Amino acid sequence: MAAAAGMNYGRLEVKIKRVCQRKRARDHLKAHLTPARKRGGAVCSPLCNFNRRINSIMAESRAVEYCSDSEDLFGDYDSILEDSSVLAKLDDAEQNERLRGAEQQPEAEDVLSDSILDGLGDEPFEDLPASQLQFQEEVQEKAKRSRLQDGDKTSTPFRGLANGEGPPRRPAAARRSVADQLKRTMLGNAAAPPAVSRTAMLKEAVVSEEINVAMQAMETVSADMPDLGPFFGLPSKVKELMFKLRGIQSLYDWQQTCLNLDCVQQRKNLIYSLPTSGGKTLVAEILILRELLCRRKDCLFILPYISLVQEKVRGLASFGLELDFMVEEYAGSKGRFPPVKRRNKTSLYIATIEKGHSLVNSLIETSRLDNLGLVVVDELHMLGDGSRGAIIEMTLTKVQYVSKTTQIIGMSATLGNIKDLQTFLRAENYTNNFRPVQLKEFVKLHDTIYEVDPKEENCFRFSRLLNFKYSSTMQKIDPDHIIALVTEVIPAHSCLLFCPTKKNCENVAAMICKYLKEDFLRHREEEKGVLLRELRDSGNGSLCPVLKVTVPYGVAYHHSGLTSEERKLVEEAYSSGVLCLLTCTSTLAAGINLPARRVILRSPYVATDFLKRSQYKQMVGRAGRAGIDSVGESILILQEKDRNMAKTLVCAPMESCYSNLMHDDGKGLLSLVLSLIGLNITSSVEQLQDFLQGTLLFVQWQQLCVERSLLEAVQQCVDVLKEKELITVDSQSLRVTKLGKATYKASVDLTYAEVLYKDLSKGLESLLLNSYLHLVYLVTPYDLIDQCKPNWMIFFRQFTLLSVAEQKMSAAVGVPESFVARKAAGQTVKKGVNVAAVRRMYLALVLFSLLKETDVWSVSERFQELEEFWPFRALLAELTRRLSYCVKAELIPLMEVAGVLESRAKQLYAAGYKTLTHLANADPAALCTAIQNLYRKQANQIVASAKMLVSEKAAALQEEVDELLAPPSDLPQL
Repeated sequence: MAAAAGMNYGRLEVKIKRVCQRKRARDHLKAHLTPARKRGGAVCSPLCNFNRRINSIMAESRAVEYCSDSEDLFGDYDSILEDSSVLAKLDDAEQNERLRGAEQQPEAEDVLSDSILDGLGDEPFEDLPASQLQFQEEVQEKAKRSRLQDGDKTSTPFRGLANGEGPPRRPAAARRSVADQLKRTMLGNAAAPPAVSRTAMLKEAVVSEEINVAMQAMETVSADMPDLGPFFGLPSKVKELMFKLRGIQSLYDWQQTCLNLDCVQQRKNLIYSLPTSGGKTLVAEILILRELLCRRKDCLFILPYISLVQEKVRGLASFGLELDFMVEEYAGSKGRFPPVKRRNKTSLYIATIEKGHSLVNSLIETSRLDNLGLVVVDELHMLGDGSRGAIIEMTLTKVQYVSKTTQIIGMSATLGNIKDLQTFLRAENYTNNFRPVQLKEFVKLHDTIYEVDPKEENCFRFSRLLNFKYSSTMQKIDPDHIIALVTEVIPAHSCLLFCPTKKNCENVAAMICKYLKEDFLRHREEEKGVLLRELRDSGNGSLCPVLKVTVPYGVAYHHSGLTSEERKLVEEAYSSGVLCLLTCTSTLAAGINLPARRVILRSPYVATDFLKRSQYKQMVGRAGRAGIDSVGESILILQEKDRNMAKTLVCAPMESCYSNLMHDDGKGLLSLVLSLIGLNITSSVEQLQDFLQGTLLFVQWQQLCVERSLLEAVQQCVDVLKEKELITVDSQSLRVTKLGKATYKASVDLTYAEVLYKDLSKGLESLLLNSYLHLVYLVTPYDLIDQCKPNWMIFFRQFTLLSVAEQKMSAAVGVPESFVARKAAGQTVKKGVNVAAVRRMYLALVLFSLLKETDVWSVSERFQELEEFWPFRALLAELTRRLSYCVKAELIPLMEVAGVLESRAKQLYAAGYKTLTHLANADPAALCTAIQNLYRKQANQIVASAKMLVSEKAAALQEEVDELLAPPSDLPQL
């Protein structure tokens, strides 16, 4: 009852009203508050108008007012529900009982027994609130128990006493004890809803009781150690959702151990390391939920790739709806800086490395970083990965320096120098070698399979010979016996084949299908036909010629050259078993979780670089599907020349992780110093030096920068930034310029900041407004220029299709038609032309064609290019949505929903679901019926994501309203 009452109080605004101790005059209330027998006249039904009055009062939006004094609000039966029928009925029953007792025992005055409750039971209280019904049942139960305990003692008035005396005379106040008790209970439960099922009330009471107990524990233990329930400090509802949404009934032993570590309970920083597919992410998600629900703080979850961010947003949106927190995506073109302020909700920001850094910068700039209770970083070992590693280091150092209450959790591969990371993050470390499925590692050399065994002298132990008959033609086409290796497991089981390049993925997939038997065509033939139709629809009727050939055999390739919709369709088909073999690049290993019975590494190279041990472990870690396979196996295909290096790769200790702030001539350190000055974190060389002592670079300074001191490095950065006019130095005080502020806020590479500024300034002089071409040119990325080698005939052909105004714009930026025509004709051009501008214009034409036609494959065929350009669709604000989705304008709102790509958006639009609001209010079952090939789980995710987006947009609008209505902080005062 207490829990339920507490729950109800939480839903109402309660005001404490001081009132006078003196009784109020109630004559004006007698018309309907005084019992009928006292007013005179006809007696109305005891429960007349009771239900109507309760409903009208409960529907009022004004706050409930309670008196804080001891005044008897029930004097003359003045009910807080403005109804006297309940107490009047109690009084009637009491009076009747006394009269009946007086007739039998005249001397026994003012005698009241439990039997008056029988009078209350004459008529059912069907329309009473749930809390009053519960009170009635409790009182009746107590009365029944009292009769049973008294045995032959009656609860009716005393009769026939031997001495002729009546029972002991009780004080007059006792005569009102039952009424008083009922009044007090009615006061305490006045806020109870009039129509709550007992089952629902009890369920909510259980959750509320868990929270009440936890809040008491928080007060007695520590404000930093909250515990809201039995599921690792979370309410039971979270455990139920884990089973309902994920099918997770219990945690692995290592997960339970990790969650119960002292450092976790005390909210200290933690780095934990496990093999791939060991279940690391679930631990992080539970810690995130504890922070969101228990401490009511926001959380940031940093993931390395956009696809991972999108997958995690889809997976956690349903939790957000059920547990009342926001899930916000910060990837690609999505994300708001600074994020919307939530008045009553906490937020989980799921971000890529770059977006996470920008988000932290915006929170620091608005003095809101203390609202961030937890930062989780997946693939923490990427600290050692070039420029992206430098960004992770910047982000975490800023968080530690600015906020002393934000906890940091890092998930990492096993590293040789994990203690350096512990020192950097002031963190504990937990390591476990658990894998849900046993992994066996093999290498193939010539036609022999060897098992990896570090105990062996040569690291490899003979296992078996390949048993597959190759013709001489096949031997020439497939000298590495890839067909033999994959056909040992497909189509009955799944297989991943990692290739060194994207082009090799496509070639290998096509080669394998040439030699597969026709039996493969009949395996799940109908479902593969559906997949082909969906792929064709996603390309507006166009289909990749490689996929057109390979999909009927259950084979596809997977790399960044696929459009986002194609990639999603391929991943879903592989997960469901429609596709049994994917040829893929190394990014899949670090991306979405797609396990396989067998993993094959086509070569120990990524492009031309030899594999790192962490990359190798990520790839082979995809072998073995938990709950399906008892064992997973990996096979690394080797050439004789790579044998010795491969031994080091598969058997050597894990590599170490080093700071990358000095990577590429210290570009990362320069960017960090600029942002520190711009965010007002530091304003002097001494403060910069103090900040940098908290970096991983400082921990490893003696290994990385022996030739100079930290002070010298800081002073050099300041000098370079001053020379580039990004900062000013005034009396030893450092200030950022407008250009410097724009540079760090836009995360612009310092190498291109100056040239970008000049290009934009020049563009303003003659900006072409009747075409997007000029805008597209201005935002075409500089870092691709060196890789671009124009096909001059294609360049000239596309140039002639431009309008006169567009051709003039091209000439204005330094690419005249005469130059392109001469190059196409193979003639020598004597007049000097800016080669960078020419190549940039060629890239701009590719993007411009994509913007106009929205058909990736036709643009690809025309320019004979593909993979390098598709990640750069999100450019300017006006272009972002169109280039991000490349669909008709009416479909864009639907495609903002996680899991909805072009073909699905078209289906939804055709079925009448034309806006976010339509989807947010849709019935998942109705969606499944209306949309072909839409499963219930997908429908639930779509609806959940749409609801989350609608809530985000509503919150953003509310924030604007609040800002408009709030009085200015600088309002002049009298």
